[in-house]
Amino acid sequence: MFDVQAFCESALAFLVAFVAAGVFTVVFKIVYQAVTPYNEAKLIREGNVAAAVALGGAVVGYVLPLASALSHTVSLVEFAAWALLAGVIQIAAFTLVRFTVLKDLIDRIEKAELAAGVYLASISLAVGLLNAACMTS
Repeated sequence: MFDVQAFCESALAFLVAFVAAGVFTVVFKIVYQAVTPYNEAKLIREGNVAAAVALGGAVVGYVLPLASALSHTVSLVEFAAWALLAGVIQIAAFTLVRFTVLKDLIDRIEKAELAAGVYLASISLAVGLLNAACMTS
């Protein structure tokens, strides 16, 4: 038989977790865009696919560990700590790529060079997957 009370309690927990994850994702996207030296919103509005792919990869790369944290944590505070760490690691990965592997990354993204966008997105996704796999409660 369907337990309405248990469902309502679970649904409330779901909503809290979903909203928290959504807020962390929006905050990450804002911080990430502030850290990157190019204006993703402007470039994407102009049709720059490289910027869209790079930003999309960063967001998905961030959300992967959030999903892991949601299934491995027992409190909102613990989830918040993992979310913060995931964001720091994702921004560190961007910084590492920018200053070591693709020193001309900014120019390449601004010139809509898809190879640079795909590479950056791939690094972001790889970091996100590893980050997610390393999270435990």
